Amino acid sequence: MPVELALYQPDIANNTGTLIRLCACLDTTIHIIHPTGFAFSAKTLARAGLDYIDHAAVREHDSWTRFEQWRHSENRRLILLTTKSSISAYAASFESSDIVMVGRESAGVPDAVADTADLALRIPMRAGLRSINVALAATLILGEAKRQTDGFTALK
Repeated sequence: MPVELALYQPDIANNTGTLIRLCACLDTTIHIIHPTGFAFSAKTLARAGLDYIDHAAVREHDSWTRFEQWRHSENRRLILLTTKSSISAYAASFESSDIVMVGRESAGVPDAVADTADLALRIPMRAGLRSINVALAATLILGEAKRQTDGFTALK
């Protein structure tokens, strides 16, 4: 079972499209946890996702509760990327059953959601700056998780 990516109630269609494209290219399932802050459709995702959306494994969950039910039934570990963690993502050991999750661009995730994460990680960055774009942050850490779990071996 390979590392996967989850987007918690994404706000920005272009970031979501970019991450769907990334996941298509990396043969990685992406989970969209609704509601989204935009109309979730191929048309709204087309600019960033281009025609890669047709090649992506997109799994939609109509709520956080449904996602959590599914995750627990599959025995998957949830790794949350958050600016509130003191643990560097580059000090973590990833497992192939992990799901790396990013929060909303505007607000991250609520505390109740953060509290359910099995591990919360932060990307080290320059002091005084708020955060890295959610699509870039997800890309950095999904890549690290796949590197650690041999997630690139089947790709050319």
